[in-house]
Amino acid sequence: MVSGVRQEDSYVAIRYLHDTQKYPIVKLCAVLNINRSSYYKWSKRKPSTNQLQNEKIIGWIKELYEEQNGILGYRQMTITINRIHKVCYNKKRIRRLMQFLGLKSVCRVKKKSYIPSIPEIEADNVLNREFYADAPNEKWLTDVTEFKYYVGQEVRKLYLSAILDLYDKRIVAYNIADSNNNQLVFDNFDDAVALNPDAHPLFHSDRGFQYTNITFYNKLQAAKMRQSMSRVGRCIDNGPMESFWGMLKSEMYYLRRFTDSKELIRSIENYIYFYNNVRYQKRLRCMTPMEFHYAYAA
Repeated sequence: MVSGVRQEDSYVAIRYLHDTQKYPIVKLCAVLNINRSSYYKWSKRKPSTNQLQNEKIIGWIKELYEEQNGILGYRQMTITINRIHKVCYNKKRIRRLMQFLGLKSVCRVKKKSYIPSIPEIEADNVLNREFYADAPNEKWLTDVTEFKYYVGQEVRKLYLSAILDLYDKRIVAYNIADSNNNQLVFDNFDDAVALNPDAHPLFHSDRGFQYTNITFYNKLQAAKMRQSMSRVGRCIDNGPMESFWGMLKSEMYYLRRFTDSKELIRSIENYIYFYNNVRYQKRLRCMTPMEFHYAYAA
């Protein structure tokens, strides 16, 4: 048997699931190892302040979980509830209530394929895993990732090139194409420069063929940017970029099977907007990347 506050959390969860989902109280009590007589005794007493708070929190959790397609784990759920409702609940409490409700975020492992190439230009790992910056546009990271969609039995692909700012973790610019070629990366870089004409960051990438291309090197020189490259086979050297790919795919791409390129492109674009403008991050003082960018940019 559970006891104390946790037992009351269980009672609240039983009542909520019975009232909203019509689950039998007998089965709910059995699953949570709660004595039925204890539950009925509790249900007839005057609700405590803690019970009323939990019922309110459970309603918020269910609403946010459904609204954001189940991508919120207990940490993101805690930040979101505290931000939206201007409260300060502990993550352990949110986790416990989500566990009682059987709600958890989906997480998938990212798989990456490397394209062998003969480099025209190589650069040292100047970034050296120093994944912090003192100001916007001081350090940019970039990479290309692959998405699949299905037309009947045929597998087709889209490629996303994105540039991330290490200061505020915002996506500076991105481009999507059906070919993983130089033009995809060049267009992405040109868009980032056009949006930030006074930026001259350290520019870090892996050793993909687009970044070891002499034309791309000349673009960096023209924009007065210093080039940095991950070591061979060391994905962690570009860790924050890899982390963003993981979030994008686990919170959007892996949740459904895409059968249309336009639908996939729209979903990628919607997620990047969500990430930049809606998704709170604890490391950004519980702000979104764009909130943090505007609040602390000099």
